[in-house]
Amino acid sequence: MVFKSLGKKLSSFQIIIIGFLGVILMGTVLLMLPIAVKSGESASIEEALFTATSAVCVTGLVIRDTGIYWSAFGQAVILVLVQAGGLGIISVAAFVAMISGRKISLLQRSMLQDSISAHQLGGIVKMTGFIFKIAIAVETAGALLMMPVFCGQYGVYGIWMSVFHSVSAFCNAGFDIMGDKTGAFSSLTGFRSNLGIVVPICLLIAFGGIGFLTWDDVAENKFRFRRYRMQTKVVLVTTGVLIVVPFALFLFEKNGISAKEHISFALFQAITPRTAGFNTVDLSSLSGAGRLLMILLMLIGGSPGSTAGGIKTTTIAVLLANAMSVFRRKKAIQMFGRRIEDSTVKVAVTVLLMYVFLSFVGAAAISIMDQVPLGDCIFETISAIGTVGLTMGITPSLSFLSHIILIVLMFFGRVGGLTLVYAAVNSKNADVSQRPVEKIIVG
Repeated sequence: MVFKSLGKKLSSFQIIIIGFLGVILMGTVLLMLPIAVKSGESASIEEALFTATSAVCVTGLVIRDTGIYWSAFGQAVILVLVQAGGLGIISVAAFVAMISGRKISLLQRSMLQDSISAHQLGGIVKMTGFIFKIAIAVETAGALLMMPVFCGQYGVYGIWMSVFHSVSAFCNAGFDIMGDKTGAFSSLTGFRSNLGIVVPICLLIAFGGIGFLTWDDVAENKFRFRRYRMQTKVVLVTTGVLIVVPFALFLFEKNGISAKEHISFALFQAITPRTAGFNTVDLSSLSGAGRLLMILLMLIGGSPGSTAGGIKTTTIAVLLANAMSVFRRKKAIQMFGRRIEDSTVKVAVTVLLMYVFLSFVGAAAISIMDQVPLGDCIFETISAIGTVGLTMGITPSLSFLSHIILIVLMFFGRVGGLTLVYAAVNSKNADVSQRPVEKIIVG
């Protein structure tokens, strides 16, 4: 395998980054071919690079409407990039090696562990096989559920639409090909009251966002909640809260749609910001509070080892648990009868600060360069770094430099901030010495 020889000189984090960059470059070249565009003209490097990055990073932000601009070949390339990015470049490479009968070395197993955030090295090859089995089964089921609706309206073409949207939803990508049917950048607004589309998409997003580590634990222990790992419990409870509470809050949004559509809208918008990028209503019609809620959901994202982005549900859970321990003046942080290490809290705080800082700096730069309201820019940059893909509609009209900023944020959000830091910093030079302690007042 390619990363076998690289692994002798590079760390697993560096190889993960190179893998993502390589696939993005390959996707860019393919999308620049005349056959990838419906008009037969070659896409510009800006359009191809942005689209390839958005696909590999399973974001969904686009410069050109996918259904209108890209040909069947171009859409197929995008879907392959989405699938590879959603399941992980290293995982895909390992799976190809597995089905071809090659042996997975210890180094490659270590890279797999880092790429899917697994707890331990043992059983990592089996976990990779499990990931692909789950992905194929869920995506197939999702496509079959949507086929009656899409085929009923668009005939045989509905099969491709079902497959495309099923993969895109499970990988939390948010790419759609509805543009040539319901209008440019319309997403799923034409199906907001059709439960045959809304429900499968919601289930696919939730399944992909919960994470393969969680599904592996559930598959092993079935419905015996007490036997789940602490992380699984945290993921399931936090995910449930992040669906129920936003659903209740979105019910207060007044956007001029019927009561039946309003319930469907509230459920869909409670799920899709973490981190799929589909929408069933014009987001510009949301109130300021509604937009703020969506920004928070986009920032949180899905769970570790999933197809979703964001700072992750476990991160926000650890931060809240830490706050509760401070309020109660407890020395240790506890969750489900287990103690959380201080190092975990440090990582959680670091991740949050990195995402917020980069999002706001990027938003400020875009706002200054393109004279766009800062609020819209913040929505766009958090959507990019959270690999969500929801937009206020400003991305297509932004300048080249602003597109580069969004590309960097999408890559950062998918690969992971700590992966980039660990790849750049040599752990051999880490300072393990102890310094004298002195108190500093905070708060």
